[in-house]
Amino acid sequence: MRFFSTLVAALAVAHGAFAVDQQKSVIVTFPKEVSADVVGRAMDEIRKAGGIITHEYQLIKGFAAKAPQKIIESVSAWSTSQYNAVFEEDQTVTIHNNKNGAS
Repeated sequence: MRFFSTLVAALAVAHGAFAVDQQKSVIVTFPKEVSADVVGRAMDEIRKAGGIITHEYQLIKGFAAKAPQKIIESVSAWSTSQYNAVFEEDQTVTIHNNKNGAS
């Protein structure tokens, strides 16, 4: 019985050690008065954590990224509180024209 308890504990520890932080796709935007250095810092932090910048926007101050959820939360904390950045989940948006079943 002691062997079984030890095995279960070892498997629980191994599972935690091999768990990979879940990747999340986000769109990050900053107010126009925020400097480009702040946006660059946010992108650098995401890259350092193993994330990738999938798109840099030109018309607005922002970017799209795919990164571990923990770093997204970390960057979101400082950039939202200090610079009013907005973090949104990157997802597909559709419009349906359904008028109660009428065609």
